[in-house]
Amino acid sequence: MYERYFQLRERPFALSPDPDYLYPSKVHQEALSYLRYGIEGHAGFVVITGEIGSGKTTMLQSLLGRLDRNTTVARLVNTMLDPRELLEAIMLDFGMDPTGMSKPVLLHRLGQFLVHQRQAGRLTLLVIDEAQNLSLPALEEIRMLSNLETEKSKLIQIILIGQPELRDKLGLPQLEQLRQRITVSYHLQPLDADETANYVNHRLRRAAAGTPVVFPHAVTDLIHARSRGVPRIINVISDATLLFAYGVDRRDIDASIVQEALDELDATGVLASYHAEGGHPEAAVAPAAAAPAAAALAPALDPRAIEDARRRELELKQREQQITAREQALAAQKKVMEEEARLLAAARTPAPAPPAHAAAPAANSVAPAATGVAPPVMYAAPGATHAAPTVTHGAPTIAPAAPAVPTRPIAPAVITPSGVRVQRYQPTVYARPHARYGMWERLRRVLFGVTEPHTR
Repeated sequence: MYERYFQLRERPFALSPDPDYLYPSKVHQEALSYLRYGIEGHAGFVVITGEIGSGKTTMLQSLLGRLDRNTTVARLVNTMLDPRELLEAIMLDFGMDPTGMSKPVLLHRLGQFLVHQRQAGRLTLLVIDEAQNLSLPALEEIRMLSNLETEKSKLIQIILIGQPELRDKLGLPQLEQLRQRITVSYHLQPLDADETANYVNHRLRRAAAGTPVVFPHAVTDLIHARSRGVPRIINVISDATLLFAYGVDRRDIDASIVQEALDELDATGVLASYHAEGGHPEAAVAPAAAAPAAAALAPALDPRAIEDARRRELELKQREQQITAREQALAAQKKVMEEEARLLAAARTPAPAPPAHAAAPAANSVAPAATGVAPPVMYAAPGATHAAPTVTHGAPTIAPAAPAVPTRPIAPAVITPSGVRVQRYQPTVYARPHARYGMWERLRRVLFGVTEPHTR
């Protein structure tokens, strides 16, 4: 919606876990180091935990994208499974069909597969995301899989990714044996104020198609205070901030725009829902700290707050429609100006010169003196006027003659014995019957080429 307005290739604060936007904060770099150490050191179990929206999945995808081709990976994201369903899901992700197999056969086939992978020099990795949803029997089944090993190392490495509840489960007495096999464990902490500022501007730079938008520290400090440094909530607030800035036609982001976006998120209960899902880190030590989250839910239940939220939403939609209409009008005006410029340029362009044969029509007409061939003689009846032929582009046309030009009466032709056709001489008859022909008239015709009789 606002991407073109801020010159962005895409939305920089989308909630999908895109590894291209992973910000290498201190905690994420440490977590990646622990993961690499667990994989390269062939550790049995690696456990990574963090709050909802802390970037666990994004970090995991970034790690998996860097693995070489000698690693076979099975990744489970749906963990609401019983122990047998868990085994079947693992085999399916490794490319095997468990249909019709009993559990002993499933375990045997899975063991054979792991042995063949090791013989081929490949590392086998099992990644279980959202591991906090696994039941205690399913977690115990995973522990049994770690018993598949050779004399020197494990045949399969297992990474468990989950929320803080996973740490609580692993601390239960029933999972003491599994807890003892965990060699690497790390908990992702929220970002501090400086890392929040770097995180926000890092994503803006990654998505920029031109000059990137920059959030000043006053803005990022306000975002950090409300998000508590959780990346997902930072994304929600930052995305709403860009949307409100676009709605009021502001390219510079200040604290007033962020506060307006926060008020809208509070009124609609969006931030309250995220706080309720993630919980406050200090809630375990101070239960009274959860009171702001409960208070944030209260406005959403108030009818007046609901009506106010609807009104704000309607105003926001109207702003979007106005901006869309303005953009369409500007686009139409631009097209009209481009068409006018094209027509003006075409009018200023000189017309192309005519071809050589058309530029000089007289060149196509042949002069009698040049060719030695007399032009065709047009005869008229006595008393009629003589019309002189003209040639234009090779086609003879008859031009209108002057009324006083003498005409020559048509005389019968004579063919000589040699075959030459000659015309008998006939005296010229003038169109003016009252003209007299004397010696002076003959001299004028012979010496000066005058055909008009001298009027006395």
